[in-house]
Amino acid sequence: MDISFESIETPALTKAQLAELLFDQIGLNKRESKDMIDAFFDLISQRLVDGEDVKISGFGNFQIRTKAPRPGRNPRTGQAIPIQARRVVTFHASHKLKEQIQGTSTPAAE
Repeated sequence: MDISFESIETPALTKAQLAELLFDQIGLNKRESKDMIDAFFDLISQRLVDGEDVKISGFGNFQIRTKAPRPGRNPRTGQAIPIQARRVVTFHASHKLKEQIQGTSTPAAE
C-alpha cells in the first residue's frame, strides 16, 4: 500500500495528520481514524509505562532504561546539584529503517 504525504505542511507529523491520512487513503471515517491512532499510541504508551519494551518490525524498538542518580551542575552558576534516578525511553531504529534513511536497500528488502 502506498501512502502519500504530500498533504503534510508542517515538518512534524502529528496524530491529526496521521488520522487524516487514514481517512483520505484507506477510507476510514474521521472518527474511526482518530480512534485508531489514539488507541495505537495509548497501547504503546501503556506498555512503556508498564516497563515493557515495544518492538515494531521494520521500524524500531522503544526501550525503557533506568538511569542511576549522578552528580550534575547548573551550567549557569556552576553549582553542584544532584540528578535523581529516573526512567527514560530510548529508540533504536531497525536496520531496514536505517537503510531507507540512507537511501540504500538490500536486494532481499525490495
